[in-house]
Amino acid sequence: MAEFLLDFEKPIVELEKRIDELRGLDGVEDNIAKLEKQAARLRKKVYSRLSRWQIVQLARHPRRPYTLDLAPYLFTDFTELHGDRAYADDAALITAIARFRGRSVAVIGHQKGHDTKEKVRRNFGMPHPEGYRKALRIFKMAERFGMPVLNFIDTPGAYPGVGAEERGQSEAIARNLQEMAVLKVPTIVVVTGEGGSGGALAIAVGNRIYMFEYSFYSVISPEGCASILWRDSTKAPQAAEALKFTSRDNLAHGIIDAVIPEPAGGAHRDWPLAAKFLGEQIAQALAELEPLTPDELIAQRIEKFRKMGKYKTIG
Repeated sequence: MAEFLLDFEKPIVELEKRIDELRGLDGVEDNIAKLEKQAARLRKKVYSRLSRWQIVQLARHPRRPYTLDLAPYLFTDFTELHGDRAYADDAALITAIARFRGRSVAVIGHQKGHDTKEKVRRNFGMPHPEGYRKALRIFKMAERFGMPVLNFIDTPGAYPGVGAEERGQSEAIARNLQEMAVLKVPTIVVVTGEGGSGGALAIAVGNRIYMFEYSFYSVISPEGCASILWRDSTKAPQAAEALKFTSRDNLAHGIIDAVIPEPAGGAHRDWPLAAKFLGEQIAQALAELEPLTPDELIAQRIEKFRKMGKYKTIG
């Protein structure tokens, strides 16, 4: 894939290229050191002032790691499982069993694809109902064998096509919400990129919910919101500010439990380091959740979601 740069990344990348060009030359060590300090200051300045729309752009970066990109750094004995045993296999949603630091775990996660051919095969990470039914099958398998469930979210939303609706898209999502609420094993959810609407929520009922630093989690995309409110999808940046759906926003609102830091410049700049930060957070969560009984896990999960939002009794 050709190098893809966002507008606000270009000054940083140009400076990094200058540094790379100087490496290996004699007598320029001082210049390299000065440029590296300058690059570090520039990265800190740019990424500490990102707008919500710029965070959306980072979350959608073509080189952002998806489930199968992170898996080699997180798991051993990763074995993908296919099919919902009713209709078909959905390539937009990965399901697998694996080992995470010696533990057997179930892994469910969206997969978008990095090139055109794979994006089409993966349906751009938008699952059909058979994808959610496949996930439910793995949830139940994990419960049967006492394996923690790890869910990685990165989707624009559930696929809205006619075929998906005919095969029960809304029922499949609702069923997953119901069943995940009462799973008897620890369930950990991480929004790694886009957390779009019910397509994300269908695998997001967890005991712990985390977000990568430059991800977003929302009931609707900024383009969809702009189209509804202003009949103009070009106002997506304005909608992004109104939605307040970044990791910091969701942490402040009590929707998630923690923000997982990303490598300088975003997860797409360093997949192994991004996976390292993710693995550390997962390990901490498992250490906290594994001592709990099934009844305690269920009660904690249900109470977590009951606390979300603010309610007022009238009359």
